[in-house]
Amino acid sequence: MSVPAMPEGSAAAPPGQPRKAATAAWIGSALEYYDFFIYGSAAALIFPEVFFDESDPATATLLSLATFGVAYAARPVGALVLGHFGDKLGRKKIMVFTLMLMGLSTFLIGCLPTRDQVGGLAPVLLVLCRVLQGISAAGEQASANSMTLEHAPPGRRGFFTSFTLSGTQGGQLLATLVFLPVAALPEDQLLSWGWRLPFWLSVGVAVVGWVIRRRLDETPAFAQQTAEEGVVKLPLVILLREHWADVLRVIAGALIASVSTIFTVWALAYATSDAVGMSRTAMLWVGALANVVALAAIPLWATLSDRIGRRPVFLIGAAGSAVTMFLYLWAVSTGSYPLTFLTGIICFGVVYSAANGVWPAFYGEMFTTRIRLSGVAIGTQIGFAAAGFAVTFAARIAGPAGDDWSAVALFTAALCVPPVIAALSARETHRVPTESLGERAGLGAAQPQKVTA
Repeated sequence: MSVPAMPEGSAAAPPGQPRKAATAAWIGSALEYYDFFIYGSAAALIFPEVFFDESDPATATLLSLATFGVAYAARPVGALVLGHFGDKLGRKKIMVFTLMLMGLSTFLIGCLPTRDQVGGLAPVLLVLCRVLQGISAAGEQASANSMTLEHAPPGRRGFFTSFTLSGTQGGQLLATLVFLPVAALPEDQLLSWGWRLPFWLSVGVAVVGWVIRRRLDETPAFAQQTAEEGVVKLPLVILLREHWADVLRVIAGALIASVSTIFTVWALAYATSDAVGMSRTAMLWVGALANVVALAAIPLWATLSDRIGRRPVFLIGAAGSAVTMFLYLWAVSTGSYPLTFLTGIICFGVVYSAANGVWPAFYGEMFTTRIRLSGVAIGTQIGFAAAGFAVTFAARIAGPAGDDWSAVALFTAALCVPPVIAALSARETHRVPTESLGERAGLGAAQPQKVTA
């Protein structure tokens, strides 16, 4: 494959490209994560009755939430593969591929037979489709993040890369809004055909995303690096040799995603269980409103990080989430709708958005262009894998009745500690020029492995 060469010494994006890249990242991530998050809502509300044994509701819910975590287990594998090809072939091709794979796997979930129709084969097919979703998601954020970071003008990398995550929140909002009328269907219609509709809509998602992303230009930083140094033959080798400590920091930092999975999946299942008895529709609205607030908060936090640095903003989000998640789960336990709405918006919409909005720049700036996509993809997806299964562990920690919310809150707070440590040990990079990112004494002169002509 040929990559357009950039003039020597030039890594500036053409006029309008930073905004175009950010818009494509936002829309593409929103569409991609619409697919990913409708599974979370279905796993909490519907799949226990459709794909698992209804005679034991607690076990059915546990198994359903475990299938949610399966995608996170597949993500490190997807990160290894897609990160490798993203650093060899470019960011654009991976962005298009991940979107098409997500659309196909999500559509297939909507076509699956239920347990009543094919017995134990139904959950097996569900897991296989979920694995494909996980592989797709593994490359999505890292490729979109690398695309926006490398197109961004100096001093605004935090703002432009935040569009990837605000797009993710937009996809979560879209998924919630689509599920609102579906969840309001009569029980027999919901469990027979209604739950399939959000998954079938992924066909339109894939088409729209393909049209948007195929028009993107490759980043000037990647094009220049390729023209001057050649394609990196084994990005993983360079990554582990020169940036292993940064990979560990990203893994630890990515555990902050546990806040999102506990909020969007376990808390939803807990609130609508017999232990609390809140309505499905009301809890979906909590998520919807929190995501609306997050859409505004994420770019604001990211802009602040362009001024004062990545570390302090990330620390606000990580440490603050440990406290506010405790308040949110307590509010859910009371069954009070006003308290649940208020604390949910504060926890997920405002505080968590500080870490969520800044990590695309924070993590991406730890690595050089030649291994950036691999570094971000592998580091985040290993951390996200643990965060995905946090839901399953939470279901166990909550006890046989599934109502020990305080234990789940403490568990979530403990998962916020590694991100705090990672941020405290990281370098501040918000003022480092893009072409110098990831370089350290003794490493700047290291020669990449090249592909011969």
